[in-house]
Amino acid sequence: MNPVTATERLPVTGAWREGDPPGRRRWHPAGRPLPLEAGGELPGVRLAFETWGRLAPDASNAVLVLHALTGDSHVAGPAGPGHPTPGWWDPLVGPGRALDTDRWFVVAPNVLGGCQGSTGPASTRPDGRAWGGAFPFLTQRDQVAAEAGLADALGVERWALVVGGSMGGMRAVEWAVSYPERTGALLLLATTAAASAEQIAWAGVQLRAIRSDPGWQGGDYHDSGRGPATGLGLARRLAHITYRSEPELATRFGRAPQGAEDPWRDGRYQVDSYLDHHAAKLVRRFDAASYVTLTEAMNAHDVGRGRGGPRAALARVTCPALVAGVDSDRLYPLAQQRELASLIPGADRPRVLESPYGHDGFLIESEQVGSLVRELLG
Repeated sequence: MNPVTATERLPVTGAWREGDPPGRRRWHPAGRPLPLEAGGELPGVRLAFETWGRLAPDASNAVLVLHALTGDSHVAGPAGPGHPTPGWWDPLVGPGRALDTDRWFVVAPNVLGGCQGSTGPASTRPDGRAWGGAFPFLTQRDQVAAEAGLADALGVERWALVVGGSMGGMRAVEWAVSYPERTGALLLLATTAAASAEQIAWAGVQLRAIRSDPGWQGGDYHDSGRGPATGLGLARRLAHITYRSEPELATRFGRAPQGAEDPWRDGRYQVDSYLDHHAAKLVRRFDAASYVTLTEAMNAHDVGRGRGGPRAALARVTCPALVAGVDSDRLYPLAQQRELASLIPGADRPRVLESPYGHDGFLIESEQVGSLVRELLG
C-alpha cells in the first residue's frame, strides 16, 4: 500500500484539514449505486463519519467503531453544532484511553439508513424529493457493504479491530464474515448471530406504534410539516423499558409519584416521567422513518442467511475475537453471546459485563469494555 494519508485518498465534503479538531463530521459520497441484498440498488449513497487520531503510513492502526440503533458517528467529544449529545462512548476514545488516539486511528460511520448525515429516508432522491416511504429495504449486509466503500476511500485494507454493540454488533459480525481478510480482531457486545422471535416481536410493536400514527402518512411526511412524533415517542418508551433492567427501575423509581402529581388523578409515576423524558429527547433528534428502516434491518439480521446457517457462516471468521454480554440484559440475553463465542473459531471464552443497567450496560460500563478493548489490541 502506498504511504498516502487518509485526507489525500478520501473524496469527501467537509474534508479533514491540518488543525481540525478530532471528531469533526465528514462525508464520503459513494461513486456508484449500492446493490441491495433485497434487490435493486440505492443511488446517491453517502456516509457521514468522524475520526480520531492519525492513520499510520501503512494504514495498520485503523479501528472501526459501530453504533447501536439510535446512535451516530459522534463516539467521543462534547455536544455541539451537529452533535445534539456528547459522545456515546467518550470514556473509551482519546489519548491514554482504551482506544488511545495517540496510537490508533478510530473511525465511526453513521449507519446507512440513519439520520445523522448518512443517506436515509429523509435524504433527497434523484428526483429532488425526500425518499420517505420509497426508501428501499436495507439489511445489515447492505450497511456493511457501504462501510467497506468508506474503508476503501480511507485507504484501510484491514481494520486492526472492529467493535460494536447491539445493532453495531450485528454489523461487526457481518464485517468479520463478509470480509474476514479485512477484520484483524473482533469485539462483539450484547448482540446476536440472528434476531430472535422475541426481539422481532418487541421491535414489531414499536414499528406498529409509528405506522399507526396518522402523521406517518405512509412514510411520506418529510415535506408535509407533520410527522409521527407520537408514534416515535411510544416506540422509544417501549424500547427503553427493554434496554434497562427491572431491578434498576425498581431501585431508581419504585412506585413513587412524579413530584406533586397524583397517579390516581391522571398524574404520573416517576418511571412514567423518565420514559417521557427519553421519548422527547429522541423525537427531537431522530427521524421516525430512519427508526423504521434500521429496526427492520435489525429484524432481518441473520448471519447464516444464504450461508448454510450460523455455524457455517461464523466458521469464516479468521481473526481473534471476544464476545461479551451484560448479566442483566433481558433483550439480548447471555445465551446469545455464548452461542456466538462457541461458533467463532478464534473466540475466547464468553465474557460477562456486570451491570445493573440491562442492555444499556454495554454503553455505560466503559471501564469493563475498555479492558476488553485493551486485551484485543494488546
